[in-house]
Amino acid sequence: MTDDMSSKYRGARGLDPEIIKEIERQFGFDKPAYKRFFMMIRTYLLFDFGDSYFRDRSVMSLVIDKMPVSISLGLWTTFLVYLISIPLGIRKAVRDGSRFDVWSSSLVIFGNAIPGFLFAILLIVLFAGGSYFDWFPLRGLVSANWAELSWPARIIDYFWHITLPVLSMVIGGFAGLTMLTKNSFLEEIHKQYVVTARSKGITERRVLYGHVFRNAMLIVIAGFPTAFVGALFTGSLLTEIIFSLDGLGLLGFEAAVNRDYPVMFGTLYFFTLLGLMLNLVGDLTYHVVDPRITFESQEG
Repeated sequence: MTDDMSSKYRGARGLDPEIIKEIERQFGFDKPAYKRFFMMIRTYLLFDFGDSYFRDRSVMSLVIDKMPVSISLGLWTTFLVYLISIPLGIRKAVRDGSRFDVWSSSLVIFGNAIPGFLFAILLIVLFAGGSYFDWFPLRGLVSANWAELSWPARIIDYFWHITLPVLSMVIGGFAGLTMLTKNSFLEEIHKQYVVTARSKGITERRVLYGHVFRNAMLIVIAGFPTAFVGALFTGSLLTEIIFSLDGLGLLGFEAAVNRDYPVMFGTLYFFTLLGLMLNLVGDLTYHVVDPRITFESQEG
């Protein structure tokens, strides 16, 4: 191995030197740092990430093509996780130490202990023709004849395909949020303002949802962007592979394995931008939950 090749980073090994030079020209590595910076900003603003090395398509067309699968998994998983975890966590906090709290904690521990991909395999074995029932399809987001179906039939077909993937991701995601909600409500329930409200004769329901809810939900809302992006990318990667769902998680993984750098940069940029937007949504939701929180500067 020559000194020139030994100085290259490991990702360049096995590539033709001409390909490496083309990559360097494409991403501006043959230009000064300040020029590379402005090239990068221009690329990000225009969403121009070039073409895939192996798919003969532009990166943005690939991202747009794969987006419905990952968005579907991320939205439905996050929605169901919050729909289950928040009421369950509140009920566990209110009935802390009861029989309901004990057996529901066993369910939470079970959900937290089993990885989502392992539960996905179990669902396939049980309900997708593995060994027992053949109730759900094994692959794809919709059927091959989806375009020929009526709209009601399309909706039913879509939910029929997405049931098992979403269920496998929900099982692994609801446990942590349930305990976070419970602990957050328990902390607020024992504070002085709750004791004062109860001493004034306010009903327990009004105390819980009129006083405790706003303060306890802030920490839960803070975790929404992370939960959604995690479900969209890291959580859905193995699920997409197991259920043969061609989404962004699988696209980014294959790009990393094949060293398809334009696709890697494009998918990473999309997830980063989405995370920033969701953080903004989370900050605005703070104000909706508790109007006392404002974003205006306070004079001392």
